[in-house]
Amino acid sequence: MATHTERFTDMNQTSNLRTVLMALLVGGLVGAGTMLFLAPQSGKKLRANLAQKTHELRDRTTDTVKEAVSQVKSKGLHLKDGVRDRAEDLQHQGVDILAEQLDRIAAAAEAGKKALKSSR
Repeated sequence: MATHTERFTDMNQTSNLRTVLMALLVGGLVGAGTMLFLAPQSGKKLRANLAQKTHELRDRTTDTVKEAVSQVKSKGLHLKDGVRDRAEDLQHQGVDILAEQLDRIAAAAEAGKKALKSSR
């Protein structure tokens, strides 16, 4: 089971990922706006260039989001496997404890029978 530190680290990594995605998006928008104001090109060339840069930004953002989703899925599967393993361990411990208790009860019952036979 994840410790408090591991959960905090996972939340911190998720927060960092969001920050990176937002920075990428804002940076792209600022870059596109700057390009509009500083580009010494004709309107037609500027629109074509803007469309190209917009597509490039969209593609980079799509790739980044796909990578982030892949990381989240991978971490989710890892956590699920860890929880499953821990649950199985606990189940085995429970079975072992139950077997020990049953052995103790059987030994106590046997001792009780012997005590009854010897008192007769």
